[in-house]
Amino acid sequence: MKSTLPPLRPALALALASCISPVLQADENTGFMEDSHLTLNTINFLFYRNNLNNSGAQNYRKEWAQGLSLNFSSGYTQGLVGFGLDAYAQLGLRLDSGKGTAGTGLLPIGDDGRAQADYSEAGGALKMRISNTQLKYGNLTPLNPVFGTGSARLFTMQANGFQLTSEEWASLHLDMGHFTSGNDGASTNDSGALKALYAGVETRSVDYLGGRYDVSDRLSLSLYGAEFADIWRQYYTNVDYTWPLANNQSLNLDFNLYRTTDEGRALAGNIDNTTWSLSSSYRVGPQRFTLAYQQVDGNEPFDYLGFDRQSGTSIFLANSVQIVDFNAPNERSWQLRYDLDMAAFGVPGLTFMSRYVSGDHIDDSHYQGGENAAYGRYGSDGKRWERDIEARYVVQSGKAKDLSLRVRQASLRSTAQVAQADTTDNNEIRLIIEYPLSFF
Repeated sequence: MKSTLPPLRPALALALASCISPVLQADENTGFMEDSHLTLNTINFLFYRNNLNNSGAQNYRKEWAQGLSLNFSSGYTQGLVGFGLDAYAQLGLRLDSGKGTAGTGLLPIGDDGRAQADYSEAGGALKMRISNTQLKYGNLTPLNPVFGTGSARLFTMQANGFQLTSEEWASLHLDMGHFTSGNDGASTNDSGALKALYAGVETRSVDYLGGRYDVSDRLSLSLYGAEFADIWRQYYTNVDYTWPLANNQSLNLDFNLYRTTDEGRALAGNIDNTTWSLSSSYRVGPQRFTLAYQQVDGNEPFDYLGFDRQSGTSIFLANSVQIVDFNAPNERSWQLRYDLDMAAFGVPGLTFMSRYVSGDHIDDSHYQGGENAAYGRYGSDGKRWERDIEARYVVQSGKAKDLSLRVRQASLRSTAQVAQADTTDNNEIRLIIEYPLSFF
């Protein structure tokens, strides 16, 4: 089904004009070097996954890697228009991996099928600020519901292009961008293609526009739109509200909705998808109880930006969890989650989390993708579940302040065709140690 909504590029231009229209504030920049920051983040990552019922394919993956990420962020030069520079350098080191155990996403794979011993990358971005509006160009890491570059491995995925953010109004945050290439966290090729993750189809450019409005300290509203050239137009809305209750208690409701339709040459085929989630969290003292429901209405999976299954993060849905997103065609899923903060019991910095997500009604038997059909592999009456357990400790003081240790365990089980189309059944353990250092 073709979208009849207007393209986003004219909207980008209008939003840019609106951002710079307020009366410019007096220069408050301290200086290029005076406001600069240099940090080094070290991350030690051990990843183990045992794939089950994976006949004829790799069943066992185990890798251990060390990541070093040096980040410099300058201040802005003084004057009405301030200029600055951001730069980064990253080094990933193989500590343990073999040809038969590679493929966790921690390390790039060479032509011989083995994980590389090391890999490195450096890049940066130029930036300009007028009042409370910033324009950046270069290697960037935007994170929003329609174009996100988070990381689940050693490094954050990079995207190349322009990003404009504005906070001219205290309660309104605007974010817009134009990107043409990028790379995932385990690659040194910063000119890689931007892709629709599940379709595996490349787009020549992505434009997005959106923002968040904080109505009060309890209520926030978000609205975004993105155009993946010749693949889709995607729109997102969010409502988040928190009720403070008596006796250190609160209730939070969080609603997310995506609407996606094919665009231009429809390189991923016909797309007509509406996906939403609603979660309710009750917090009492150090405990939080969460119940969430998620629904995919469409004969294709809810798809989003990604270079591989480890780097896609443009999905702000309640049941997008550690291994899978519960975003298969027509899938319905429920989540139960429990969080505990041990600070109330005399151990500040120690937290626990456990959750269980169950999905069913997976069905793409009526999928009609057209000439460029890229989906249609899940079958009918599919089901799956995932269980996640996590413990995390952050050192609160002393020389090791901010050192964090995290253990994550997860298990996934699916019906046969769903496992083949999406992610095979597996048990996994991740051990992550991070230590951020600030030089200035």
